[in-house]
Amino acid sequence: MQLLIGILIFFLTFCFMEFMAWFTHKYVMHGFLWSLHKDHHKKDHESWFERNDAFFIFYAIVSMTFFYLAVNTSFWYGWPLGLGILIYGATYFLVHDIFIHQRFKMFRNANNWYARGIRRAHKIHHKHLGKEEGECFGMLFVPFKYFKK
Repeated sequence: MQLLIGILIFFLTFCFMEFMAWFTHKYVMHGFLWSLHKDHHKKDHESWFERNDAFFIFYAIVSMTFFYLAVNTSFWYGWPLGLGILIYGATYFLVHDIFIHQRFKMFRNANNWYARGIRRAHKIHHKHLGKEEGECFGMLFVPFKYFKK
């Protein structure tokens, strides 16, 4: 039974992270921490790294904290919580940074309906270079209007 509860917690955490990505992006990245996020919309440096990458570090620390609690206390829920955050972060990096922004030159020829929809939705968001008016949505639960044939 504990395994089933752990699997449920993992999937709920993964889905909750989609909300957290949207919330953080809309109210933190395009809000009071725009100074860290703006180089993602308008590259103003030569480095491969962006100041925006600091957000990955924050969620990595949260995930590692849950792992630490699972190992060093009786809080076994830390395993599925930490894994949900970790796997969401890896998925986000794969879709957003590798597939969409091509930080590594992979998946360039992907051209199915989902790939086109994700790219289209992200392009809409990036058409605004400023802090305001950047339409925000998640990575996996993109509105269906972007998935045209």
